[in-house]
Amino acid sequence: MPRPEATEAFDAIGTRWTIDTAEPLPHAALRAVRERIDRFDRDWSRFRADSWVSEVARGGAGAYRLPDDAGPLLDAYDAAARATDGAVSPLVGRALEGLGYDAAYTLRARRDAEGALLTAPAPDWRAAARRDEATLTLDVPALIDVGAGGKGYLVDLVSGVLAAHGVGEHVVDAGGDLRAAGLGTASGPLTVALEDPRDTGRAVGVLRLADGALCGSATNRRAWGEGLHHVVDARTGAPTSDVLATWAVGGSALTADVAATALFFADPDLVASRFGVRYVVLRADGSLRWSLGLDGEVFA
Repeated sequence: MPRPEATEAFDAIGTRWTIDTAEPLPHAALRAVRERIDRFDRDWSRFRADSWVSEVARGGAGAYRLPDDAGPLLDAYDAAARATDGAVSPLVGRALEGLGYDAAYTLRARRDAEGALLTAPAPDWRAAARRDEATLTLDVPALIDVGAGGKGYLVDLVSGVLAAHGVGEHVVDAGGDLRAAGLGTASGPLTVALEDPRDTGRAVGVLRLADGALCGSATNRRAWGEGLHHVVDARTGAPTSDVLATWAVGGSALTADVAATALFFADPDLVASRFGVRYVVLRADGSLRWSLGLDGEVFA
């Protein structure tokens, strides 16, 4: 696929989207993409008062009918909770609110009289929630946040919409979470630089992607104060500090996105085996660790 022959760019769910295709995207396909994104947002956004997530938060403990697309997303969270001993959880929303990352974007964390950060563990997803194919039962009130995997999952859903409209060759990029489909030998793979969070003008490596997904997470993204960012350990309610950035390459953006978050809290080889991904991890001490067999180069 020659790139970029045609690009559609727009803002949605708080990030910039670009869709690269070999031919201009048909209006019907673009409309279907926007409708799919909006439907996902109406279900899963904790920043919308009319979302399913907000309805659950208002309702407290109890049983709730799940959105139709919930299964793969919550399955991925089940796997992440097991791999990280509960550090990755979709019940981390209240902890993020307490840190200031709330629906009003106050960006003011709760602190005690001495100025120390006030944090509290999130409910344990493995113990406080039960689900079947159609229903989620919560034993305690909770605010769901699917930031660890939701954007990647939505990238997959958008890719599926494009394929259903006959757009087999495409690259979907949602704020750096990528899914490439059908990039042939004529066009070659997509080359992606891995941004160094300590200096965004530098890269710690480059990866090539022809078919599959690449997702990353970093503590300098969605950060609003010293030590305040969106990668939160559900067991403590506090932002993590051991890892600066992670990247995961997998067959789906959902898998890569959830694995990228799990890499902050678990041994990388364990995450790789559980999710079937390859990885790059930049730790807080500046050291890099990466999988063998990556298509690309890491600058150690």
